[in-house]
Amino acid sequence: MAAASSSDSDSGRAESEASSKWLDAHYDPMANIHTFSACLELADLHGDGEYKLVVGDLGPGGQQPRLKVLKGPTVLSESPLPALPAAAATFLMEQHEPRTPALALASGPCVYVYKNLRPYFKFTLPQLPPNPLEQDLWNQAKEDRIDPLTLKEMLEGIREKAEVPLSVQSLRFLQLELSEMEAFVNQHKSKSIRRQTVITSMTTLKKNLADEDAVSCLVLGTENKELLVLDPEAFTVLAKMSLPSVPVFLEVSGQFDVEYRLAAACRNGNIYMLRRDSKRPKYCIELSAQPVGLVRVHKVLVVGSNQDSLHGFTHKGKRLWTVQMPAAILTMNLLEQRSRGLQAVMAGLANGEVRIYRDKALLSVIRTPDAVTSLCFGRYGREDHTLIMTTRGGGLIIKILKRTAVFVEGGGEAGPPPAQAMKLNMPRKTRLYVDQTLREREAGTAMHRTFQADLYLLRLRAARAYVQALESSLSPVSATAREPLKLHAVVQGLGPTFKLTLHLQNTSTARPILGLLVCFLYNEGLYALPRAFFKVPLLVPGLNYPLETFVESLSDKGISDIIKVLVLREGQSAPLLSAHISMPVSEGLAAA
Repeated sequence: MAAASSSDSDSGRAESEASSKWLDAHYDPMANIHTFSACLELADLHGDGEYKLVVGDLGPGGQQPRLKVLKGPTVLSESPLPALPAAAATFLMEQHEPRTPALALASGPCVYVYKNLRPYFKFTLPQLPPNPLEQDLWNQAKEDRIDPLTLKEMLEGIREKAEVPLSVQSLRFLQLELSEMEAFVNQHKSKSIRRQTVITSMTTLKKNLADEDAVSCLVLGTENKELLVLDPEAFTVLAKMSLPSVPVFLEVSGQFDVEYRLAAACRNGNIYMLRRDSKRPKYCIELSAQPVGLVRVHKVLVVGSNQDSLHGFTHKGKRLWTVQMPAAILTMNLLEQRSRGLQAVMAGLANGEVRIYRDKALLSVIRTPDAVTSLCFGRYGREDHTLIMTTRGGGLIIKILKRTAVFVEGGGEAGPPPAQAMKLNMPRKTRLYVDQTLREREAGTAMHRTFQADLYLLRLRAARAYVQALESSLSPVSATAREPLKLHAVVQGLGPTFKLTLHLQNTSTARPILGLLVCFLYNEGLYALPRAFFKVPLLVPGLNYPLETFVESLSDKGISDIIKVLVLREGQSAPLLSAHISMPVSEGLAAA
C-alpha cells in the first residue's frame, strides 16, 4: 500500500515536471546571497562567450557588502565593497576590438568600473556646497568659541529647519553620546565640511546606435534629486536633469545623440517622464501608492505598487490596465525571449510565487520554497534563457526555460470564461449589401472624388461664414483671453423714444478691467442719441453692469434700422467686442 502511494506521488511529480516550462538547474538555500534585482547582471565579462552572473551582495544584515562573480553555481571571484551597492550594469565603453563589456557598480557616491574583473576607473559624484550655517558653527568650534553641547543643539535646529541637509560629519556627531562628543570635535574640527550625495539608481542608455553591442552611457539617479548622464569614455557629465523627488527606479529607451525617453519612479509616489534636452520632467504619473518596481515592456511602463497591484501606463501617463496580485510584490524585472519576440514582466511575490505577465494576461506561475527578492533573466553560461532568483533567506535558484516552451495567455491559471471564445452569429449577406459592395468596387474613384468635392465645398462655406462673422463683428463675447467680456443689450419702449440698456460683464476670475469705452454707430437720419460714446467704469469680475441710454426715432415713415455697439480699449481702434441691435418700429410715429 505504501509502495503504491509512493509510486503515485512520484508519477504525479514527474507529470508536473513534464508539463512545466522550466528545468530546475540549481538550488542552494545556503548560497548566502543577499541582494535585489538592480544589483544582478548577466554579462560576458571576458569576451569568450561564457556569460557570468555579477552580484552586488549586501551581505548578511547589510554588513560586509561584496562584489561576487558566479560561473554556474560556484563563486568565481569575490571582493569587498566600501559601501552598500545600489545598482550594477554592464556596458560597452568603446568600439575597439576586443569588444569586452565593462562592469559598473554604483556604491555610495562612487561608480566603480571594472574591465576583465580588474579595477579600471572610479567616478565620484561632484561635491555639493555645504550649509553656510553649519560651516559657521564648525568654524566657531575650531576656534573653541562654543562647547560640544551647544554645537549639538544648534546643529539639531539647523537639521529641522534648513533646506540644505547637513553633512555626514554633522550627522555622525549628532548620533554620539555626550561623553564622546568632545573627542569627536577635537578630531574633526580642523577638517573642512564636505557634503556628498549618493547614488540611488543606475541604468544604461545607448549613445548613438540601437544595436545590442553599441556603446552605452551610464545614467545615474542621485539622492539630491538629480539625473546624470555620463560619457562612456571620459566619464564626464553629458547631461543633468532635475526631479521633484529622489529617483529610485529608472527606465530608458532610445539613443542619447538622437532621441531618448527616460522614466524615473521617485520616493514621492510619482513617475516623471523626461525627453532629450529637457531639464525638467515633461509628464507626471501620480500613483495612489509607493512604487516597488518599474519595467518597460515595449512601449508600456509596468509599475508595481505596494498596494499589491501591477499597473500599465503609456509614456504620456495614460493608465491602460491594472492587475491585482494575491500577495505583496517584492521585486520585478523584464523577461525577454528574442527568438519568439516575447517581452513580459516578472513579479516576485511575498507568498513564494513568481508571476509572469504579458500586459495583464498571466503567462506562467513559478512556485519557490522561499520568497524571491531578486530576479534576472538572460543568457547564463551557454544557455540563452536562464532565470536567476535569490531568496529572502540568501538562497540561489537557477532555472532554464525549455527550448520547446511556449507561453500561452492564461497558462498560469484558469483563463477567460468559455463564452468569451464563442463565435458571434453574424447575419447573412443580403442582395442589397452585395450590390452596394460591387458598386463601390467599380466606382470607388468617382465616389471618392465626389465626397472630396462636397467636403471641400463644406469647408469653403464654413470659412466664408467665419470671415463674414469676423468682418461684421457679430460677437457678443470677447474672443481674446486678455479681455474676457460679455455684452447683452435690451431695448424697451414703444417709441418714438426707446430706452437702450447694455449689460456688460467681466467674465475673468480675479482680474478687474479698467479703461473701456462704449461707442454707438447708427444712421443719424433715423436716430438720435444723447451721447455717441461714453466711458465704462471699473468692471469687477463676475458682476453685471447695466449701462442705460435713450434712443429717439426721427423717421415718420415707420422705418427701422440697426444700431451697432462697440466696446473698445482707450487708445485702440480695434473693438474688443461688438453687437448689432435691431431697433423696433416706432408705433407713435407710425400711428401719426
